[in-house]
Amino acid sequence: MDVVIVDDEVAGVRTLREMCATQPDLRVVGEYVDASAALAAIRESPPHLLFLDVQMEPLNGIELARALGPPILPAVVFVTAYDAYALEAFEVCAVDYLLKPFDLTRFRRTLERVRPRHTAPAEQRRALLADLFAEIEHQARQPAVRPRLLAEFCGHLHVLDADRIELLEADRNYVRIRVGADTYHARSTLIQAERALKDQPMLKVSRSCLVNVKYLTEINRTLRGDYILVLAGGATVTSSEGYRAKVKEYLGGLRV
Repeated sequence: MDVVIVDDEVAGVRTLREMCATQPDLRVVGEYVDASAALAAIRESPPHLLFLDVQMEPLNGIELARALGPPILPAVVFVTAYDAYALEAFEVCAVDYLLKPFDLTRFRRTLERVRPRHTAPAEQRRALLADLFAEIEHQARQPAVRPRLLAEFCGHLHVLDADRIELLEADRNYVRIRVGADTYHARSTLIQAERALKDQPMLKVSRSCLVNVKYLTEINRTLRGDYILVLAGGATVTSSEGYRAKVKEYLGGLRV
């Protein structure tokens, strides 16, 4: 099967490319971090299988899939980090999804579901996607669900409510997530995790660190003027020089 990967995070593209390379019947013919460029390329030369990130801007994965006309619609596997309402829709419909972070075992299970559809008529694939889009729109009209992140702790995967997260720190291909005194790890980028917590009052204190200010309990200063922030769970972080003014501006707004 010819495969196209669309993900606005380079790390996401690389992960899918490496996993596709383990499967002898998959051939990656296109990789895109720009959804608009991907749409144009797919229209010109449709693949058999499309791995499509959901959370992209300005054109997201759902909009891209909608824009593909019936004659060129490939089998679609959506890739998502945290859209809870979309995950429920994917479970209902035959089109599969991959929840970030995923491993090779989960990737192979996806292919077991996708391969039989490779020979399915295009009309059947269109009907499946139509059901998926209808379910997503239905879920979007429902009361908002609490955003959640999937992360690992002590060898087990846990689903974390966004409003419990005190701290996010980038760690190469992972993000460290602090909840109380516990530190979880998620295979994600800081940008993806930040999007998941967009409804939380997150303050960026350095290029690699975000804190949830509702858990802020103590503030100190270093000799050079950077801010030392202490969180409810005991974590301590120091602002970097480049973000000193931003932190100062936020703290200034707390004064009575």
